[in-house]
Amino acid sequence: MGRGRFLARTLVLDSEGLSKLAQEDPAVVPHIVEARKRQAPVVASAVTLAEVLRGTPRDAAVHRVLKKVEVVPLTRELGRAAGALLGRSGLPATATIDAMVVATALVQTRPVIILTSDPNDLKSLIEGEAGVGVLAV
Repeated sequence: MGRGRFLARTLVLDSEGLSKLAQEDPAVVPHIVEARKRQAPVVASAVTLAEVLRGTPRDAAVHRVLKKVEVVPLTRELGRAAGALLGRSGLPATATIDAMVVATALVQTRPVIILTSDPNDLKSLIEGEAGVGVLAV
């Protein structure tokens, strides 16, 4: 993990990762292509959909890519895990969505890479977790 090509078993998209995939951004597409080539799951938390979708025609591109992304539902267990991550990291409640994305990543097959445009909070939330990395896109 880290620089260059990564060999994640699972790829997790936060809101920006999902948005950039829908826009076919060259910072994201190669990672998705590589994951699909290796049959690695590409997942997003259901909370990410709330950040990205607005109920407008602009959502069509997101809906198109969601057909090939596993959306992990919000659960009581993920909510508890996200709260614990916030407590451990010292981040404020405004980082709750990031904590839900990380909680989702932590239950995936590792190694996991989270594609994000906001790596700092996510790195704080995954601190001490083996096999989980953050890649800025």
